[in-house]
Amino acid sequence: MFKLLKNAFQIKDIRQRIFFTLMMLLVFRLGSLLTVPGVNAAAIKAIASQGLFGLLNTFGGGALSQYSVFAMGVSPYITSSIVIQLLQMDIVPRFVEWSKQGEVGRRKLNQATRYATIVIAFVQSIGLSVGFNHLSQFGLIENPGIRTYLMISLVLTAGTMFLTWIGDMITVHGIGNGVSILIFGGIVARLPQGVYKFYQEYFKGVKLTENLSNVGFTVGLILAMLLIVIFVVTMETAQRRLPIQYSKRATGSHETSWLPLKINSAGVIPVIFASSFLTAPVTILGLFEYKLGDQAWYKVFTTIFNLREPAGMVLYTLLIVVFTYFYAFVQVNPEKVAENLQKQGGYIVNVRPGRETEKYLSGLLMRLSTIGALYLGVISLLPMIASSLWSLPPEIRMGGTSLLIVVGVALEAARQIEGRMLTRKYKGFIE
Repeated sequence: MFKLLKNAFQIKDIRQRIFFTLMMLLVFRLGSLLTVPGVNAAAIKAIASQGLFGLLNTFGGGALSQYSVFAMGVSPYITSSIVIQLLQMDIVPRFVEWSKQGEVGRRKLNQATRYATIVIAFVQSIGLSVGFNHLSQFGLIENPGIRTYLMISLVLTAGTMFLTWIGDMITVHGIGNGVSILIFGGIVARLPQGVYKFYQEYFKGVKLTENLSNVGFTVGLILAMLLIVIFVVTMETAQRRLPIQYSKRATGSHETSWLPLKINSAGVIPVIFASSFLTAPVTILGLFEYKLGDQAWYKVFTTIFNLREPAGMVLYTLLIVVFTYFYAFVQVNPEKVAENLQKQGGYIVNVRPGRETEKYLSGLLMRLSTIGALYLGVISLLPMIASSLWSLPPEIRMGGTSLLIVVGVALEAARQIEGRMLTRKYKGFIE
């Protein structure tokens, strides 16, 4: 890894991209410290580390606990992306048509995604403001009223759209996927604070015997995290290689290459999707907390979407599994792959071109995604179960999700750097 970074910094284009990414992350961190006007940020700190709000706070690098202009992060954008992608599945004919128009269609879909982001961000900001204001002991909003809520919602919506723009800029001019990099930066920024809280809770002011037992527990926890990192890296890089044979070459001879299919084709996107998708019902419930908080059905729904409860954990894991299958088929479209292979005169060995290739790829992708979904679900669920059994800090509860995102995004960024270095090497050879 260090050798890769050393070689990358020796290339001007890649070095500029890395510095650009770091500068955008710095802007993100500075914005996370700017509290929205008319808000008492101290009132939210007690509840910003709980359940789903704690997960959003972790992804935003503490922006939610400060109730800053970036408090909602890129969650509304991710939610709108999910909605638009679902509508492309023969639900909205216009979106289906745009999805087949290449670059022009992608631009139209991106524009629709941004419009949907504005609506979702505005509704979610009102829900968070109203819900937090009722949940916080001292009152989040200093002067509650329609005008105040509208002003705060507009500021939060503008912050989300600005973060979306930063993510696009990182994707174009930086390294990696911009939205994933922002979430990665938010998680990494919270690590020192999480370590300090862990130290205060388990080591500060305890007796020697307790201290020794805590040291053993900490060593075991570190070893477990290292094993999980190794497991995550292994699963993220594991792939099934399909032999592809091309018959229409200029030489007239048969040539064989490989079509790699990752075991987890969806990457860490399902984890991000699941956490963002859960914000919609939580936001709606927050709007009615004040009037319906004592109703039995309201308490049931609150329990279902609470990540500290078994029902919430199961729902979160199921969403990860569902989105793993969904996004795997978005990333690797068997129909398009089969069509492209047929156009290029290629075919999978022992599989007939066309429809048979599509069926074979679909079945194989389903089997691989089953393994990938179980892997993502287990890694995300185990820390939550361990935290509930041993009363671990909230930072450990979300450790599996955070670890998946950090390792996955880091591997993707490293692959992109290697790809750019390889492309530059070939260009230099040709020149």
